[in-house]
Amino acid sequence: MVRIMKPAIGVGKLDEDSPEDKACHSVSTVNVQLMLGQIYLNNGKFSDAFSMFEVAARSGDPRALNMLGRAYERGWGVARNASVAAMYFSHAASMGEGWAMFNLADLYLVGKGVKKDPQKAYNLYVMSAQHGVSKAFNMLGLIIEDGLIPEIDQRKSIAFFRAAINSGDCWGYLNMARYHLLYGEKEAALKCFEGALDLGFRDVFLAIEQFLCGVTDARFCKIVERAKERFFHSCENV
Repeated sequence: MVRIMKPAIGVGKLDEDSPEDKACHSVSTVNVQLMLGQIYLNNGKFSDAFSMFEVAARSGDPRALNMLGRAYERGWGVARNASVAAMYFSHAASMGEGWAMFNLADLYLVGKGVKKDPQKAYNLYVMSAQHGVSKAFNMLGLIIEDGLIPEIDQRKSIAFFRAAINSGDCWGYLNMARYHLLYGEKEAALKCFEGALDLGFRDVFLAIEQFLCGVTDARFCKIVERAKERFFHSCENV
């Protein structure tokens, strides 16, 4: 006689998560790994950061693949290898990761780890901007300004710098300030330099100081002093 056993409540379900639950757990784990990797990176523990990004990338998460690519590009805890970096960026970009598109565009722009191709870089920056990476607008402006895409009017670079500003990119402010100074629009230039100061970081502060070196207008001299002050403060916080 067959006996039907009534299982205790919950027995047999402890390790049987639904596909949705498993996906949530996986994303949560990767989020923690990426966060820890960034903390290690910020504290100069590059080997630990690389290990964490490498583990996270095994999940196939495009953000983790992008960070692993960055590690190979910059030499964070591993020997620099631009070709390997390009491979990871390409994989993550194919999955819709905007920052991977941006980073891959950087490589194509200078021919690092891949064959130099300004047109491909331009296309990738466009895709990156469409995926919400504000820095891509500024790079599009620079590519056009430098005449790397001959069929596009160089004056259109201004539209991209303005788009960068509207997206909150400090480099967009700085490059738009250059244009305003070129055309003698000092008040507009001052506002752009102030925007760059408010949103910027060390490299931006240094760029402002270098760009305005030799300018005698008292208002721009004040901008330089503020840039120097913020640069030194940023160094103290490293």
